[in-house]
Parts: sequence; C-alpha cells; structure tokens
Amino acid sequence: MTTRALVITSSILAENGRSIALANHFHSRVAGRDDIAVTQRDVVANALPHLDSSELGAWQVAAAERTAEQHVLAARSDELLAELRANDVLVIAVPMYNLGIPSQLKAWFDRVLRAGETFRYTENGPQGLVEGKRAIILAARGGQYAGTEFDSQTPHLKNMLGLMGITDVDVVYAEGLNMGDQQRETAMKEAFQAIDQLVEGL
Repeated sequence: MTTRALVITSSILAENGRSIALANHFHSRVAGRDDIAVTQRDVVANALPHLDSSELGAWQVAAAERTAEQHVLAARSDELLAELRANDVLVIAVPMYNLGIPSQLKAWFDRVLRAGETFRYTENGPQGLVEGKRAIILAARGGQYAGTEFDSQTPHLKNMLGLMGITDVDVVYAEGLNMGDQQRETAMKEAFQAIDQLVEGL
C-alpha cells in the first residue's frame, strides 16, 4: 500500500530558506521508496491571492448555477481540496515570520478550511470532516520559541488542522537558527534526525 504525502513549502527565501532545507531532507529520505508517493506544493512560487468576498461567495453557489467567473474562483479551492483529500500525510514546512505563519500559507488554509467541505458546524461546535490523515509540521525559527508564550504559530497550525479533523500532528523544530553557527548546525542536525525517525514510521 502506498502512502501519499503532500509537502507544502512556504518560504519567501526559496532554496535559501531553512524550512526548505527541512522539506528537502524529508524528500531525500523518502526518495526511492516505492511505498511513498510525494506531491509538492510551493505556496510562494504558486501564490494564491488573499481570499475575498467574490471567491467566498462562489463557494456558496451550487456548481450548476455558477457564472463563468464563479467557476474560475471556486476552482482554486476545489483543486486544493481534491489534492488534500488524495493524500494521507500533510507535511507543512513553515518558517516563522513575525511570530506567525507566512501569509501565503494562510491563503492556502483559507481555501481548504471550508464549512461543509472540511468541517461543519453542529450544536456542539465545529466537527472536522477530514478523517484518517496525519500531519507533520517542519518549523524553522531564527529564535527559540517552542513552549513559550511567543510561539503562537504552533497552536495556530494545530488548531486549523484540528478544525478539519487532523489531530494526529507531529512537530519538528529547528530553532535558534540566527543565534550563531554552532546553534544553527546543532538545531538543523537534530531536526534532520527527528525527520528521519518520522519517515521510518511512514
């Protein structure tokens, strides 16, 4: 049985980004494995516009009743949803920008977090509709934030994933990357080792 992994990268530094290095390491460890198929989506190179009322409105119109423009607008989200559903593991390689996630990654989440598609509202609160999937977050940070009040990024990502029903989430941190060469080398080495262990379990 083949495990399908969707790897999402979101660094504005492209190949110079440390989160990209984490994603590349994941790729290198699954390369050649017949039991893992990887799909790549770079939300910076293929950036989505900020969600607006026209696109949101297009989702709320039945497909058969949409205008030509609404079909185009709805297709953005529909494509991303189909890609998400087709994969078993979601790997999110994310840098920290101003204590948050890149706006390009938020634009991706804005298209896959759709009421009636990936979650629904009930009398007991929202219920996730995406089942049987897991996520791996590969987090690269210039400072050291994990476990502190300044790490608003990790809870945000987990909450968005959880809203869809993805609650099996592992986080790999590479922190202190701007705090000297030794710290950077140690952090990246430890992150690579953590990725190795997670790949072994796929």
